[in-house]
Amino acid sequence: MPSIAGGRSSSMSIVGADVSSPQKRRLRSNSGLSGDPVFSTPPKPCSPLKTKSPRRCVDDSPNKRRTDVHETASTDNITKMRKSPKKKLLDSFLDKPIWNPTDSEQLSAVKEALHVSTAPSVPVCREDEQKRIVEFCKQCIEQEKAGSLYVCGCPGTGKSLSMENVKKSLAIWSKETEGQFPDILGINCTSLSTTSEIFNKILGKTQPHKKINNRSTPLRQIQQLYSQKQQSSDTKMMLVIADELDYLITKDRVVLHDLFMLTTLPFSKIILIGIANAIDLADRFLPKLQSLNCKPMVLSFRAYTMDQIIMILKQRLMALPYTVFQPQALELCARKVAASSGDMRKALGICRGAIERLEIELRESTSTSNLSSMVRVDHMAIALSRAYKSPIVDTIQSLPQHQQIVLCSAVKLFRKGKKDTTIGELNKFYIEVCKSTLIPPVGIMELSCMCRVLGDQGILKLGQSRDDKLKRVTLQVEEADIIFALQGIRFFHNCLQNNQWL
Repeated sequence: MPSIAGGRSSSMSIVGADVSSPQKRRLRSNSGLSGDPVFSTPPKPCSPLKTKSPRRCVDDSPNKRRTDVHETASTDNITKMRKSPKKKLLDSFLDKPIWNPTDSEQLSAVKEALHVSTAPSVPVCREDEQKRIVEFCKQCIEQEKAGSLYVCGCPGTGKSLSMENVKKSLAIWSKETEGQFPDILGINCTSLSTTSEIFNKILGKTQPHKKINNRSTPLRQIQQLYSQKQQSSDTKMMLVIADELDYLITKDRVVLHDLFMLTTLPFSKIILIGIANAIDLADRFLPKLQSLNCKPMVLSFRAYTMDQIIMILKQRLMALPYTVFQPQALELCARKVAASSGDMRKALGICRGAIERLEIELRESTSTSNLSSMVRVDHMAIALSRAYKSPIVDTIQSLPQHQQIVLCSAVKLFRKGKKDTTIGELNKFYIEVCKSTLIPPVGIMELSCMCRVLGDQGILKLGQSRDDKLKRVTLQVEEADIIFALQGIRFFHNCLQNNQWL
């Protein structure tokens, strides 16, 4: 039998081109012991029985083939090339010297770089949105046709900041093409004394040297102007950027409707870009525009992701010749803000709060030799807790122990998917929690009184019933607020993590 197996191995070694296949046959035929040569190269000194199968051998080993080593090296190079942008950005922070927070000049420079009013030279992470806005304006200018665009998104997503870059891009485009550069009118609607004042500003920009006719309203004059063909052929297009557009919403919505209707006049040269936080403003407040087939185009700015927040923070700190934050601290801030709202203004405020926390630590410490000058993770965690701490958290933390146990029991009970429960069922969970910590529970009447107190504070909502056990109980606060308020106490932390009663 060994000779037959050896004969098969030798015949197959001539036909097969796979290197690993003969090795496997040599192991099965035990050709190393019988002396039948299978490979043209000399066998390795190690025992064939100790060699792992190439299909199962993943990690490096002393018997690994040289081709595997080259493949592993190439794979490592590819992995390095595919390093995430977040890692590259965070690693670059360590290339600079650590800053000195006791230096007033450095401290003011860092705070200024992280201030909301400090606009970056080139806004990042909004290139696609800016390109779409610029292309919309170019199309209207080239065709000398009016149009309207509604830009929406959550607060702090770069809507207003992107418009500044759009203006610069349009100026560069007009110089390169020697085309027409429109008159630009930027209006922040929060600064208007009345909602109809926006038409005064548009009329003043359209006819700056013409006296105002008090016999007619500014809206009426603009409508008359764009309802007839212009006598002068050099009338320029006008780009109107109305920020905080939702401040123009009135009960009858006339102002908002008349504003967008200016772009539908036969000889209108207005390019209107409205900016607001409400995503469905065009659907809710401008139904007439849709019926007249003049509904504005809608461009939505999505909330910033964690990687985008890190990139923006990196860009703001890049101009500084020193390192201020630990990379892990910035990642913690970006992760929390991206998970909650994606508001970049919130992230900048939290970073400034972390710097203030470092200032307090250095001021209160008698010896600064053992303290790091960089903003650490613990500084950022304190700033995050203060930024996202609601007033209800202080109320929960100041409650008596048994009332806190009631809230802990309610959280565990509502994790089962229920929206409400009865005091009787809540009492069962309350007793189980007390038994687990050897705390004597109170009676059902005392528990009912505690629920009534929590209801007066707006934490619980109690229904009506003659029997206290049958009164419905509903949480009026977020579960996350209760967990955040009680997580610092080990007993409640373990209780909320333990799911044995769920």
